[in-house]
Amino acid sequence: MSGVLIRRETPADVDVIRSVTEAAFGPLYAPGPAPEPGLVDQLRADAGWLPELSLVAEVGGEVVGHVVCTRGRVGDTPALGLGPLSVRPDQQRSGVGSALMHAVLGAADALGEPLVVLLGDPGYYGRFGFRQAEQFGVLAPEAEWGVHFQARPLTGYDPAVRGVFTYAEPFLRL
Repeated sequence: MSGVLIRRETPADVDVIRSVTEAAFGPLYAPGPAPEPGLVDQLRADAGWLPELSLVAEVGGEVVGHVVCTRGRVGDTPALGLGPLSVRPDQQRSGVGSALMHAVLGAADALGEPLVVLLGDPGYYGRFGFRQAEQFGVLAPEAEWGVHFQARPLTGYDPAVRGVFTYAEPFLRL
């Protein structure tokens, strides 16, 4: 993982982020297009967009990964929805995804955010402190998400905050 630089997204990164996201998710949807690249574009145009939490990973000056957190809510309390996390296939399993996760969680914590939720593989995200969201009283928008709907409390977390999590609007159109 040496030589990985994590930085904020800039306007010049938009097209390459779309390409990285398509490369990362495209095989899951082949022969059709993956929805994730369009989702990231829609999130950028949404009120829930938090530019300081849209990060890219560079290796050798090339963007090879991207992660974003957007504004969500647990009931009426602000929280974050993480995703998508994308790493170019030739860079997967090299630590790029881990570097992006550590960076975005650290940035969210530094901003005073209380909680991050995501939908993903518990085996992967558990290493970053994510656990089934229900353990924190945070309920998935879709009950069938089960153990894949996970949460990670940050320093500003208040255990009294409980309820259904609502993602930024573009997630609701998926």
